[in-house]
Amino acid sequence: MEVRRVADTEDDPRVAELRRAVARLRRDLAAHPAELPDRAIADDELAALDAMARTGAPELHRLRRSLLLIAGALGSVSALSPALTGVRAAIDQFGDVPQTGIGRD
Repeated sequence: MEVRRVADTEDDPRVAELRRAVARLRRDLAAHPAELPDRAIADDELAALDAMARTGAPELHRLRRSLLLIAGALGSVSALSPALTGVRAAIDQFGDVPQTGIGRD
């Protein structure tokens, strides 16, 4: 399995952007009045994204998996769409991280 990690995340603006985007979506989700059946899943995955960013070891495949779970949990709630788009954009910035791991030079 391919693992992509970000080196030196303390100075990485992508990590800061990810944390801001996650915080915004968490706030918007907390303020959203509708009962969402999978809200707990979204909350858990947002917490996981924040933890990955704070520890400085975001893995691209894990970031993308969390994004898919969050998007699925939130469905098509239009009020949360801008914040979810922000999280996606922040995760997409990690797409150019150099690959490391088994089978890589």
